[in-house]
Amino acid sequence: MTVLNIAIAGAGGRMGRMLIEAVQEAPDARLAGALDIAAAPGIGTDASAYLGKPSGVLIESELAKGLAGASFLIDFTRPEGTLEHLAYCAEHGIKLIIGTTGFDEAGKAAIAAAAKKTAIVFAPNFSVGVNVTMKLLELAAKNLSVGYDIEVIEAHHRHKVDAPSGTALKMGEVIADALGRDLKDCAVYAREGVTGERDPSSIGFATIRGGDIIGDHTVLFAGTGERIEISHKSSSRVSYAHGAIRAARFLADKQTGLFDMNDVLALNALNT
Repeated sequence: MTVLNIAIAGAGGRMGRMLIEAVQEAPDARLAGALDIAAAPGIGTDASAYLGKPSGVLIESELAKGLAGASFLIDFTRPEGTLEHLAYCAEHGIKLIIGTTGFDEAGKAAIAAAAKKTAIVFAPNFSVGVNVTMKLLELAAKNLSVGYDIEVIEAHHRHKVDAPSGTALKMGEVIADALGRDLKDCAVYAREGVTGERDPSSIGFATIRGGDIIGDHTVLFAGTGERIEISHKSSSRVSYAHGAIRAARFLADKQTGLFDMNDVLALNALNT
């Protein structure tokens, strides 16, 4: 059995800890490194001590130390940190699983360029359920292309810094592509005051931030006399962590290339 030597970025955060636990529990994975910012309180401590199962892997702020034994880096942090990690991993042939959201076009271009040097899975959401939901949205959009208004509603915890969520934007992109539209031209992100009647070709977004909501996404197709709602609700970050491990397994035999969760789950083979 091939062992996946995986490092985790943001090792002291909520998602980082969930990823470390998932790696520790996976029979074919080994925690090979842990990274966090220099000011993080956990720097220099054992990355899995909080589980009561010390790994011998210390949380490091220096990339060379934190990634010395790693073949993969799972990164669910912030765009600026991920881009720094990206450059190092591309230079040293470390494969990347990127779940960070909020990249601008330049950031996305940097990821695409790095994929010419190393293998990357880049997705706004690593939950298997969310990615199956994306496929359902593609099917719905193609069959509800006329006479239905489309709204994307998402809710996350109070600490999330970007809006709409990367998953909500991806849902909008999937729907727009299925309809032959460009999301940049038809997205409506805010409504206030006298807005006039709704443009039937638009895709609307609504954002909720509060409490400890892990992540809820609903797409509403509102027609005359009926509504179709396709929803996914997360009750734990564990689904994201398990999906990230699955992505690492997918990359095991890849040297270069940019992939997403459709590739990991072979959803591109499904006809809609």
